Amino acid sequence: MAMERLDKLLASTGHWSRKEVKDMIRQGRVRVDGQTARRGEDKADPRQAEILVDGQPVDCGGLVYLMLHKPAGLLSATRDGRQGTVLDLLPDHLRRRGLFPVGRLDKDTEGLLLLTDDGPLAHDLLSPKKHVDKVYYARVDGIVDGADAAALARGMTLADGLVCLPAGLEPLEGGRACLVTLREGKYHQVKRMLAARGKPVTYLKRLSMGAVRLDESLAPGQWRPLTADEVASLRRERK
Repeated sequence: MAMERLDKLLASTGHWSRKEVKDMIRQGRVRVDGQTARRGEDKADPRQAEILVDGQPVDCGGLVYLMLHKPAGLLSATRDGRQGTVLDLLPDHLRRRGLFPVGRLDKDTEGLLLLTDDGPLAHDLLSPKKHVDKVYYARVDGIVDGADAAALARGMTLADGLVCLPAGLEPLEGGRACLVTLREGKYHQVKRMLAARGKPVTYLKRLSMGAVRLDESLAPGQWRPLTADEVASLRRERK
């Protein structure tokens, strides 16, 4: 694999900005193959070099996995000529990595959105055959009840012919809100199912995908790299 600049490699992991990397190198906190790094321009092989930050190994040759708290008002897309997308929230070095959203959230929907450059994993997480649960919190105009939960559990066929797999529904807040659990992610599916039950959605937020839950310390628009345990849990989901 081609040699790359050390500052670019470390920044590409998503853990630090390019400025933070330069500061770490200047402070002597970065070591490459046993030697203290002196300059960000120095080259290293991301597949072969042992790179340590504060004595801890850093994988600079791997794929990128990010958790984003998607705010309302942005598209879950890589680019759009007229409207802002979730990638606009990332720094330049991550946008250049070719990241993409794992599935889509509607423009006005908030919550957990995973961003990665791992295409096979993203495909598996979205496949209904893998049975990866996606949990949403919805507020509705009306009151959801046991009959609504039973209808979703049976699997709904909507008026336009859309056939939905069985889904979970748990009423909350006296029925004015609910948790909806899907194993697929068709266009506007939560909204369409609840609208078909006469309970249109007024607010929607995704809370989790598989074992990965939205980090509530992230404000809307903020992101962080997934932890090693979170990435491992997603890889287990695909099996």
